[in-house]
Amino acid sequence: MAHDIVFFLAPDDAAAAATRLRGPGEACDSVTCRFVEPDTAIAEWDMYFEQPSAETPPVAQLLAWAWPEWVTAPLNDGIEVFALPKRLTRALANASAAELEELAGRWTARLRAEDGDDMTDDDLLTVLQGVARLAASALNTGGALYSWSF
Repeated sequence: MAHDIVFFLAPDDAAAAATRLRGPGEACDSVTCRFVEPDTAIAEWDMYFEQPSAETPPVAQLLAWAWPEWVTAPLNDGIEVFALPKRLTRALANASAAELEELAGRWTARLRAEDGDDMTDDDLLTVLQGVARLAASALNTGGALYSWSF
């Protein structure tokens, strides 16, 4: 499980990869959260928009879903940078408040089932709303949405 996760905007993969060692920093528009697996979250969000359902997907279905691509693969230090799929960026940018609430409820239910009392104390709806705001900005600026985690 990643300790720190930062969803951030960058103009391209090269700029996102450059954040690997130091993180995106304050110069990047970003949303932070803690103690979730960013690749699992990204896959679950993508699945939600492609196959909408308030129900938590079975683990086998989630594991079979297309996972985000690394911009920088993890090394022994555990730092990863993922690119969010463009279709997910579009879906988040265009998501209604109700869709984000439903997705946050589903995401919270899955994390609670997996992690119990050790689940993140971040407000997952607030995280999703922030990431959706970043996604809209990515579409408006021609940039892309990424996740940096340690």
